[in-house]
Amino acid sequence: MNQYDLVVIGAGPGGYVAAIRGAQLGYKTALIEKRGTLGGTCLNVGCIPSKALLDSSEHYLKASKEFEVHGIKTGGLEIDFPRMIARKQEVVDQTVAGVDFLMEKNGITVLNGFGSFVDAHTLEVKKDGGETEQIKADRILIATGSEPASLPFIQLDGDRVITSTEALELPALPERMVIIGGGVIGLELGSVYARLGTEVHVVEYQNAIIPTMDRTMGKELQRAMKKIGVKFHLSHGVKEVVNAGDKAIVKADNKKGEEVTWEADYCLVAVGRKPYTEGLGLDKVGIALDDRGRVEVDGHLRTAHPHIYAIGDVVKGAMLAHKAEEEGIYAVEHMAGQKPHLDHNLIPGVVYTWPEVAAVGQTEEQLKADGIAYKTGSFPFKASGRARASMDTDGVVKVLAHQETDEILGVHICGPRAADMIAEAVVAMEYRASAEDIARMSHAHPTFTEAVKEAALAATGDRALHI
Repeated sequence: MNQYDLVVIGAGPGGYVAAIRGAQLGYKTALIEKRGTLGGTCLNVGCIPSKALLDSSEHYLKASKEFEVHGIKTGGLEIDFPRMIARKQEVVDQTVAGVDFLMEKNGITVLNGFGSFVDAHTLEVKKDGGETEQIKADRILIATGSEPASLPFIQLDGDRVITSTEALELPALPERMVIIGGGVIGLELGSVYARLGTEVHVVEYQNAIIPTMDRTMGKELQRAMKKIGVKFHLSHGVKEVVNAGDKAIVKADNKKGEEVTWEADYCLVAVGRKPYTEGLGLDKVGIALDDRGRVEVDGHLRTAHPHIYAIGDVVKGAMLAHKAEEEGIYAVEHMAGQKPHLDHNLIPGVVYTWPEVAAVGQTEEQLKADGIAYKTGSFPFKASGRARASMDTDGVVKVLAHQETDEILGVHICGPRAADMIAEAVVAMEYRASAEDIARMSHAHPTFTEAVKEAALAATGDRALHI
């Protein structure tokens, strides 16, 4: 029986990065993955393929709506949807191949199959052909990720009632799509299809989209997405979804209690994700799950067994690839006796629509609920010269700072390249910077990031210069 210093179960962003870090620290490392390719949901059917389609669809939208304003005549513009899907897969294949290379480079043993516990130090790997292999591990990291969630009365059939996985592989461009859920996944995929001409309806139970983010961001994004034709139905409770053969039928009650019905080519169920722990054999080793099916861990990501850790989507916190990566590194370094640092409050969240939405720290709603005295400063992109030049004037930057100390408590951006811009706020908050600190930094002109400086100026006594 092969013996390893570290075995990681799950080869998503958290798992494979943790395996690399383990190898760097000198551990004989093995990585178990049930999928035929490495990279997990993120690289195969999540982050990477969705961003490829988002970019392709945004190129088409700009070519069809904006190029003439720039003095560019496109002539006969048309969509080759199968080619768009194929190009998406090429990006996925290249990225997955990169992970394969990293495993080989770092001397990590990859075991393809389903991993489960036999006892606290023994794992069984069941391969597709049915044969099994048992291995021993001094340290074990659970990084099995998550899978699409649904509602109890909805039958996900992968035909007309689909998840994000099927939405990335549709055989043809649909005329109409109903999306249940106004969160990150639903809005990103809704953006893809709306840009390409699909009539998209977003049905959300709460009274705002991206409801876990700052409400200002939801309002700004909803306003922008309406411009590309997305129709929003907020405060609607879905009660029935039916596969009617050649279409999906969705029924919901609006806030008045009236029944509303939609018919569409597809119903995309995007109500979140749930931890994937089925079949791991956690009960055999006494590892408990909480009321939401997540592995219970302490402040150092350790389970009830001090040599078994868990990270990413199977533990509490935001289900983000980069959160899993940071936790994976933290866990492995902690195993090695190091003292790593990880502040979950400073892990940014991003919605890759256009405009993008990115945030770090606390929302205004959270600060109010906690009774924290704060001040706020905002700056709209319509006042940015760089944004006007690129015709990306939707959105706003919002900076929240402590009323007395001026320490930055949260930064929220709806705008162009928000996903990249938020890193400035993360760095500032890691070093506990004040709004005044950002306000006095020199930002290159003209850039989108000047809007962050202006919002910081606005938060320090209404000193914004360009509005």
